[in-house]
Amino acid sequence: MAVLAVSGVEYFDADDREVRREGWTYTIDTLRSFPDEEDLVLILGADAARGLPTWHEASEILERAIIAVMPRPGVLRDDVDAALAGGRAVWLETPELRVSGSLLRRQVREGRSIRFLVRDEVWRYVRDNGLYAPS
Repeated sequence: MAVLAVSGVEYFDADDREVRREGWTYTIDTLRSFPDEEDLVLILGADAARGLPTWHEASEILERAIIAVMPRPGVLRDDVDAALAGGRAVWLETPELRVSGSLLRRQVREGRSIRFLVRDEVWRYVRDNGLYAPS
């Protein structure tokens, strides 16, 4: 789905190393798999960024990657900045969208469409493969 989501956007690259790796996948393991000289940007919603200090080896994540933060409704910027203190964080200048992965999965589970909330290619993939459908 990530490949479909970024297709045609030349400044994004979908990488499947986490899917190919066996066992538990931690963000820090993924970051370590890139060369040290590579500049990495980890894009997180403000809600996830606020919780980053609880992640596995969070201090190294903050050292290894720039954290690009997407504003989220109801999440205070000061709270996120405090959580990421010592890290390299930048706030993306975007509207606060009420769209998240958990919202999209819930919509599908409840039989509601996610069309127009994701790219058409992603919507079709989710629909055609029965992802997140009620069990």
